[in-house]
Amino acid sequence: MKDIRTLSLDQLKDYFGTIGEKPFRAKQVYDWIWSKNLHSFEEMTNLSKDLRENLIRDFIMNPAAVDQFQKSTDGTIKNGVKLHDGLMVESVLIPTETRTTACVSSQVGCSLNCEFCATAKLKRMRNLEVAEIVDQVALIDKQSKEYYNRPLTNIVFMGMGEPMMNYKNVVEAIRKITQPEGLGMSPRRITVSTSGIPKMIKMLADDELKVKLALSLHSAVEQTRNEIMPFSDKFPLTDIMEALQYWYKKTGSVITFEYCVWKGINDKDEDIKSLIKYCRQVPSKVNLIQYNPIGEGKFDHRSIAAEEKYVRELEKAGITVMVRKSRGGDIDAACGQLANKNAE
Repeated sequence: MKDIRTLSLDQLKDYFGTIGEKPFRAKQVYDWIWSKNLHSFEEMTNLSKDLRENLIRDFIMNPAAVDQFQKSTDGTIKNGVKLHDGLMVESVLIPTETRTTACVSSQVGCSLNCEFCATAKLKRMRNLEVAEIVDQVALIDKQSKEYYNRPLTNIVFMGMGEPMMNYKNVVEAIRKITQPEGLGMSPRRITVSTSGIPKMIKMLADDELKVKLALSLHSAVEQTRNEIMPFSDKFPLTDIMEALQYWYKKTGSVITFEYCVWKGINDKDEDIKSLIKYCRQVPSKVNLIQYNPIGEGKFDHRSIAAEEKYVRELEKAGITVMVRKSRGGDIDAACGQLANKNAE
């Protein structure tokens, strides 16, 4: 049977027409599914028993569910989320004093081969469906209310997978998350992080979702970036910059560059100068991310002195820079560590 959550509102209306029901029934069911995130037809209490039985006969729902739960000493929560086919992804709730952020996945595994990322070591099994992405958000919203007494405030597509390689489903999930008849979250509180696929960055700008954009950069030196992110040799930094400029022209939204500083890799003065030069080409800011080791020796050494110099030089150049403290490292929930590693 077909998962009812793959149907649009218009398709639901068509279905109800075929069984002799009024079109407004479609809106009722749509609200149960996407606004209330309900996974049982029997609980749709404003529908007749006969209508609920029709839905049970004709459709299924395949909700994602938390299968593994870990809570860090810093309050970060990591979920091992089981999908209907038994595959797993991970999502993370990151709390601060003023907000709770959901870091959600878009693929089982990853299509890319960034050498510093644990997820990249996994084979990409498949893209997540729209409902599987929305379920992660709804589950974390529930956890935020339960553990931190407030609803989820922010979402980042920085979990497992490259969002731009599952573009259609990610965009539709964002629409479901932000529409009034869905979860009703503000698109301004959603950030899509990409490793840099120019064509898809432009497409995201054209779709006018009003989300924020982050680029996983890590080096503005072409050769260095290609060495640590081998797939990027297909996407030169000049092409990425042209796409980012297009993004800013279309959206007016400042780009965030995500950047780790590693000893012996990107800690030289020329690396800093190259980043400043790159930033000056488009309105942007830099997040310096504390690296989280995954057992790859050459990336295990954070260059703290160089990181501090990056901050000084970026600020001197008038570029906004923030140093992001790692969260959830003790449960492998920090950036780059999501790899379906079981709790011990």
